[in-house]
Amino acid sequence: MELWHDLAEQYREFAAQAADSPTFATWSAAVAEDPEVLGWLTTLPRLKQQPNLVFAAACVHGVIAPGPYGGLRDALLADGPEGPVRATILERATQTNEVGRLATLVPAFGLLAEHHDGAPLSLVEVGASAGLCLYPDRYAYRWRTDDGDVTLGVGPELPCRMTGRVSLPTRVPSVAARRGVDLNPLDVTSGDDAAWLEALVWPEHQDRRDRLRAALDVARADPPDLVAGDLLTELPRLVEAASADGPVVVFHSAVIAYLDDEQRDAYDVLVRGLVAEGACHWVSNESKNVLPSVTSGSPAPPPDHPTFVLGVDGQAVAWTHGHGRTLRWLV
Repeated sequence: MELWHDLAEQYREFAAQAADSPTFATWSAAVAEDPEVLGWLTTLPRLKQQPNLVFAAACVHGVIAPGPYGGLRDALLADGPEGPVRATILERATQTNEVGRLATLVPAFGLLAEHHDGAPLSLVEVGASAGLCLYPDRYAYRWRTDDGDVTLGVGPELPCRMTGRVSLPTRVPSVAARRGVDLNPLDVTSGDDAAWLEALVWPEHQDRRDRLRAALDVARADPPDLVAGDLLTELPRLVEAASADGPVVVFHSAVIAYLDDEQRDAYDVLVRGLVAEGACHWVSNESKNVLPSVTSGSPAPPPDHPTFVLGVDGQAVAWTHGHGRTLRWLV
């Protein structure tokens, strides 16, 4: 029963996070109160019980979204041990690769580039998925501030509402090299992988779907260097290789939540050690409860607000929206 309680709470939390997707918010809240569906979910490995993964797999196999909860419920309960929804859940992972987050990451990249006198950055993305966020220099940004819009760059536009006193970069940071690691990197030239990325976009978010398609075009023109492997094993080697190209920035967004507690602690120790050695900088953008060492000593986000926390070299500097829609600078 404790497992069911934890799972129900996970779905309640996702219902709050997905408030701007009426379909997924409704489905997730309903799952949290549905013993039969919770029972079905408990037959999956723990890391495969994630709402976005389950919902995307169901939609791939015919569940209509936007649509009523009953359609999802019927599809899951009818899906047996060898069912197609279960097979997709077991085969795939939640790899949203939301490029809208670059509008919240680029101010941090800009601060680090300024620290190195504008030198091109050597980027290393942890949990890179298809590597779509490795191209901060290929987009146009529109930060909406209380004093008016600030625009920068050329390419598909990424808008973001910004508050606080951050000094926005005067130019898009240059990128010397792009590397990434993922347990299962996706191929930007693969139609199947592109279709899976689209399935992970929340049903009502046509703007994100359009942005994803534009991002795939950007990446296909210059495919990233992605390594398949465990981040704890591969990161030191990637950082060493990246150092030949410029100041190294290790970054990730909505990734560390998919590690268990032991792995999170090990990652925190690893990356802080690399920063302390001067081997790299670290930009993290994770849900507010994922990296306690980053959030300790900083203002706490409102408890009812599903905020991400942006960290630079292990210190919280901003609250961000999970899809890059808002940025509230704290320092």
